[in-house]
Amino acid sequence: MNPRIVIAGTGSGSGKTTVTVGLLQAFKNKGLQAQGFKCGPDYIDPSYHTAVTGRASRNTDSWMLGEEGMKDVFRRGSGDADISVIEGVMGMYDGKSPTSDQGSTAEVSQMLEAPVILVVNISSMARSAAAIVKGFQSLSDSSRIAGVLLNMAGNEGHAKLCQTAIEQECNVPVVGFLLRGDVPAIPERHLGLIPAIERGELDGFFAELGTVMAERIDMDRIYEIAASAPDREWPVRKPVEPKHHAVIAVAYDAAFNFYYPENLELLEESGAELVYFKPLADEPLPAQADGLYIGGGFPEEFAEELAGNQKTKTSIHEALKEKLPVYAECGGYMYLGDTLTTTDGIPHEMLGIIPVAVTMQTKLASLGYREITALDDSVIMRRGTVAKGHEFHYSTAEEKADWAPHHEVKAMRGTKQEGYYTDHITAGYTHLHFGSNPSIPARFVEKAAAWREKKQKKQQV
Repeated sequence: MNPRIVIAGTGSGSGKTTVTVGLLQAFKNKGLQAQGFKCGPDYIDPSYHTAVTGRASRNTDSWMLGEEGMKDVFRRGSGDADISVIEGVMGMYDGKSPTSDQGSTAEVSQMLEAPVILVVNISSMARSAAAIVKGFQSLSDSSRIAGVLLNMAGNEGHAKLCQTAIEQECNVPVVGFLLRGDVPAIPERHLGLIPAIERGELDGFFAELGTVMAERIDMDRIYEIAASAPDREWPVRKPVEPKHHAVIAVAYDAAFNFYYPENLELLEESGAELVYFKPLADEPLPAQADGLYIGGGFPEEFAEELAGNQKTKTSIHEALKEKLPVYAECGGYMYLGDTLTTTDGIPHEMLGIIPVAVTMQTKLASLGYREITALDDSVIMRRGTVAKGHEFHYSTAEEKADWAPHHEVKAMRGTKQEGYYTDHITAGYTHLHFGSNPSIPARFVEKAAAWREKKQKKQQV
């Protein structure tokens, strides 16, 4: 197992994302194959990692996947890397519950036996910085804090004061510091950011950040700490020989790109051949498709273009007349609806498959982990089966007709019933991680294969 290190923060404003991206760039500049990971169910921060390294960043989420599944994700991504940098989520101990480490950066570091670099915002403090670090050390007996990185220092002298206090009181090294204002401000992480990343608009930002990190941080010490992680060969989760084969079309472009890499890989391991198309470019649904997967993203950023792209809309409508199996989540769910009203109050006609009107708002509508239980058989789940995922959206959906919900959702603040389904469509707001229930991709491929067989028999008559 390669050298690995977790970048944890004390909370919002600690700067762990800036540090993680900067370290990935700095290691890349040294000629190393660096692999990024992100604790928690985030799509945007991993897009930074991917852009810098050229390698798909993955989510090490111990709540959605459990220990075995999370380690499998790590193994998939880290196998041929020289070093793995795992960005934490929120504060180091924040996760599923305020009463345990479940789903937290701390739990991931423990499961992966990976040392932690704690990023501390030292603005307006000196000796108190040691109290913060000591508190993080003492909250858990299994804390793996192996170094501290200081952020938002007023000047080098200020950083030295904090370093002296931390190293004396906490017995961990300070591996470097960042001055207030001497690293470029990380662009605001909103849903429209990913297209800018993919167009290369942030390449200059990444390059500048990597240079600053190399100047301010002891990169050799960071690597040394990462290499102290014990060498482990965790069991490989062997895929089951697929029973069915089918072609699954995946909508993938600037409007739809929130896919966990494992979701796509598990579909392939279940017998799917994946073909990609771009609704935003008005590409039609691939003719050979036996099923359709539309993931999340931000269709609201491109609502006018999506509404006007008739080739895509017509091809999907024609396929759905034949009851093509479809799974759509969040952005895909919004795209299947009747209308999508953007924040300027303008409604845009979407596919009109699901009788729902979606309205964007400026405040967050839903955020957090979700556990769903299927209320009936569908193209992705059998009744009573359970899967895990998360919600993150700024839109609300008004049902324009009655329908039976697909699943019951368990969240921190209670349960609700949600999701749309028919005999060949399943859609909803929850982003599911197929690793939480590998029967999902297997069932979707099975349904797609059955649809193809039925279509072929019909053509032979």
